[in-house]
Amino acid sequence: MREIDVSVITDNVAEMCISVNHFLSDDMKCAIEKSYDNEKNELGKVILEKLKDNLQIAGEEMIPICQDTGMAVIIMKVGQDVHFTGGNIEDAINEGVRKGYTEGFLRKSVVDDPLIRNNTKDNTPAVIHYFIVPGDKVEITLAPKGFGSENMSKLYMLKPADGIEGVKNAVLQAVKDAGPNACPPMVLGVGIGGTFEKAALLSKMALTREVGSHSELPHIKELEEELLEKINELNIGPAGLGGSTTAMGVNIETYATHIAGLPVAVNICCHVNRHIKKVI
Repeated sequence: MREIDVSVITDNVAEMCISVNHFLSDDMKCAIEKSYDNEKNELGKVILEKLKDNLQIAGEEMIPICQDTGMAVIIMKVGQDVHFTGGNIEDAINEGVRKGYTEGFLRKSVVDDPLIRNNTKDNTPAVIHYFIVPGDKVEITLAPKGFGSENMSKLYMLKPADGIEGVKNAVLQAVKDAGPNACPPMVLGVGIGGTFEKAALLSKMALTREVGSHSELPHIKELEEELLEKINELNIGPAGLGGSTTAMGVNIETYATHIAGLPVAVNICCHVNRHIKKVI
């Protein structure tokens, strides 16, 4: 049994909150560079160049990539041979978020009640998902989610008879409905299968997968590639002003489901698609 003091989790989460809001992940940097090189629309290319400039300034001057520094979504994969000491793990995670957002001077966007709506003033609580996995390590994935794109996400409870064409139509409809509101070029996380809530979680986790990678399942890899091509034919383009780069990636995760259902969740993310991972 390996013991980890929860203060270690707090310190790492705080550092990750600051880092992910100022520095784009390598996969997203590559995706934006590739999009810039391939964009044929003149205005679209100008917009992508401005996005590249924004990223450079954010890193050099420690200014957040986007003013919406998001609601902290944290995926904890905890080895079954880990024992946390020194306090409650959930309190420790939220303390890390509080430190990161207050000491990093990041925007506080969380309200304590969805209807009364008083700001918590420290961006807590985070949305935390736990998974127990083999081993004695802890893997923390942090993906702050801005709500310009989050608000454009969709969940469809399709019928099995809708099949793969129904899935394609649902994803394309979600992108059309989002239009410029999701700050394109976007990245799509798609969850297929499971139940109502499992499909949504799959779609969120799909966004944390490296952009440019593909599913190990051949038919899902083919679907990812086809959807990306069809989305980029919609001519929504960078900032919604037209062009061939509406999306930079489509990541699909699947799970077993019921004989009577075909849940499909589409979690749309803006062009920064912030995500960072640490293993402790």
